[in-house]
Amino acid sequence: MARLRCRSAFISDVHLGTPDCKAGYLLDFLTHLDCEHLYLVGDIIDLEALARRHWWHADHGAVVGQLLAMAERGVKVTYIPGNHDAPLRGLAGQAIGGIRVELDAIHEGADGRRYRVSHGDEFDGESIGRTWMLWAGEVLHRAICWTNRRVHTLRRWLDQPYLPLSIIIKSHVGKALAYIRDFEERVANDARERGLDGHICGHIHFGHVRDINGVLYLNDGDWVEHCTAIIEDTCGAMELIHWSGHRARLGRASRETILPSPAEAFGLRPLTSLPAALVSLRTSPP
Repeated sequence: MARLRCRSAFISDVHLGTPDCKAGYLLDFLTHLDCEHLYLVGDIIDLEALARRHWWHADHGAVVGQLLAMAERGVKVTYIPGNHDAPLRGLAGQAIGGIRVELDAIHEGADGRRYRVSHGDEFDGESIGRTWMLWAGEVLHRAICWTNRRVHTLRRWLDQPYLPLSIIIKSHVGKALAYIRDFEERVANDARERGLDGHICGHIHFGHVRDINGVLYLNDGDWVEHCTAIIEDTCGAMELIHWSGHRARLGRASRETILPSPAEAFGLRPLTSLPAALVSLRTSPP
């Protein structure tokens, strides 16, 4: 696969240390990536899961090694911890192997647009804090991911492209979509109050490019379910891409044109079956 050259790249919710992490796909992405600045937008190493059960695959170590190698060769790497690697927030302002740890960041695009970059867990609704809801959601999510792993293994055995089962489920559950929409609105409102052009985050495992009343909401998705990242080209355009052996473009936002992530990207289709070119994406409101 050809090199992926861009100005900046944003990834989050990798969850190294869990069986659901698609570390092989991420390692392939990072190996092909040429960028000036890489943002690690939280939940990169799942310290919470590792505290419950020690699980680590060789591919996970290879991902960490690749990140350190990128920093060593001059790529600016910024690590913004999330809720699953929250203990690292105590290292804010310090560097680990050339990787700078920050609580959040302001990213200025090549076109002058300014974005706040944060993991996004600060935008969880108040009701999400109830212990029983957290437990129920975690149990359901683990069950979905367990099923997704087995579906993925079977499809690979049949030489079929990656089909993210969990995205399909989220896309067809009204309450899940309502939570996602509410989350996106809260993020956009915060950026608007700060006088920024947009916000780049992760946390909810649902990659999206969306204009919300003049504010650009960018979610880079995850490497447990979506296998997606946000990349910025040399002109400042932001693009959501999927990477699992093949590259698919899911949405793009420049100063002139916004092509929001299409609903079909989260429907009953493998993400790799989507067109490689964005010309077929509709510009209808998200």
